[in-house]
Amino acid sequence: MNSTTMWRAIRSGLAPAAAIAILGLSSAAVSGQGPFGATLTPSELRSVPAETTAAKVADPNWKAPRTPWGHPDLQGVWTSDDMRGVPMSRPADQTDRESLTPEEFARRAGRDEASRDRAVNQETILRNEFGVRTFGYTSFVVDPPDGQVPGLTPAGIARRNATLGVGTFGTGPFNDFDDFTLYDRCITRGVSGVMPVLYGNGIQIVQSPSEVAISYEMVHDTRIIPLDGRPALGSGIRQYMGDGRGRWEGDTLVVETSNFTDRTNAFAGPHSENLTLTERFTRIDPDMIDYRITVEDPATFTAPFTLRLTITEQPGYAMYEYSCHEGNGAVKYALSADREWDRKVAEARANGLPPPPRNMGMEVYSGAPTEGREPVRVFGGGK
Repeated sequence: MNSTTMWRAIRSGLAPAAAIAILGLSSAAVSGQGPFGATLTPSELRSVPAETTAAKVADPNWKAPRTPWGHPDLQGVWTSDDMRGVPMSRPADQTDRESLTPEEFARRAGRDEASRDRAVNQETILRNEFGVRTFGYTSFVVDPPDGQVPGLTPAGIARRNATLGVGTFGTGPFNDFDDFTLYDRCITRGVSGVMPVLYGNGIQIVQSPSEVAISYEMVHDTRIIPLDGRPALGSGIRQYMGDGRGRWEGDTLVVETSNFTDRTNAFAGPHSENLTLTERFTRIDPDMIDYRITVEDPATFTAPFTLRLTITEQPGYAMYEYSCHEGNGAVKYALSADREWDRKVAEARANGLPPPPRNMGMEVYSGAPTEGREPVRVFGGGK
C-alpha cells in the first residue's frame, strides 16, 4: 500500500489507533525524539498529517462559509504555529516529493509533541509557541518541484552579504540606527511576518465588500488590500509592505503586491525594489486556510519560487496589542555594549596591551537556571 492510499484510509474515518495499524506502524513508532532527549507519543490531533483531515480533502465539494455579501469568509485569527516543524527547502533525500513518508511523519509528530510539551510545561522564560497539529509537508517551497529556493544572482549575493553584520543577530559594529534592522527597531517585519518564528505568529483577517485587511501580530503591521479594481500606485511610491491589489478567483483571494522598498526580507532573505508577490488564500476547512506565495525578484533570485503554508485556528488564540517599543532594549544595549568595548580597547592600547576580544552572540539558559550554571551560547560569532 503506497503512502497516498494509506492516508486515504485514515481520512475514511478510522480512529487513530486503527489508522496506525493500517500504516503498519506500532504505536511506539508514532513517537519522535524531541529536544533534550524527550520522546512523546503524539496527541490525537497529531496522529495523522493535518492536511489530510481538511474538509476540502474529505469532500471536494465542500464550500467555505460566505460573508453577508457573498464572498468566501476568511475572517478570524489564524496562526502559522502548526508550521513550526516544516523546513523552508527540502532535505536532499526528499527533493522528489511534497509529503513525508509515514515513518518520517511519525518522527516529526513526536518531535512537535515534545516541543509543545516543553514550551507549555517546562519553559519559564521564553514565550515559545507550538501549534496543536502536525503537517506532513516536506518543505514550504513547492515550486520549483525539487522544493529548493532558487539561487541568488550576483546582486542578490551582494545584498545578502551586506546585511550579514546588521542587526542584533549580526556581528556589528553598532554605531547608529542604520546598523540595526527595521525589525530590531520595531518598525516592521515585512510581508514575511506570516512565517513561523518563536512566538507572535498570529494573523487577523477582516473583510468588507471592497477591502481585505490583514494584521500581523508581530510588530503590529496591517495591510489594507482594495478589491475594487483601482490602479496600483505609481512606481515612485515605495512602501515597506508594498502596494497590494486583490481580486477573487472562485473561492480564492488573489493578492498581487509590488512597490516595495529594498529594506525588508521576503521569505528567503533581503530583496530588491523589483520584488513582486502573488498570494493566494483559500479556505479549505473551518480551521484551515491554504496560503500560497509566489516570489518574483529577478534582481535577487535566479528564478521565481512558490511557498505553501496552511494557517490554522488555534484553541483560545487571541491577538493583543504588540507593544514592541515598550521594554525593547535591542538598540540601546547593543550600542552601549559597543561603546563599552571601545572604551576597553582605548584603555588596552593606552597600557600597551592587545585589544580585548569582541564576543558576539545571544546567551540563554537551557532549562531552569541554577546557581553557578554556565549559559549555553546559541548564536555564535565575533570579530
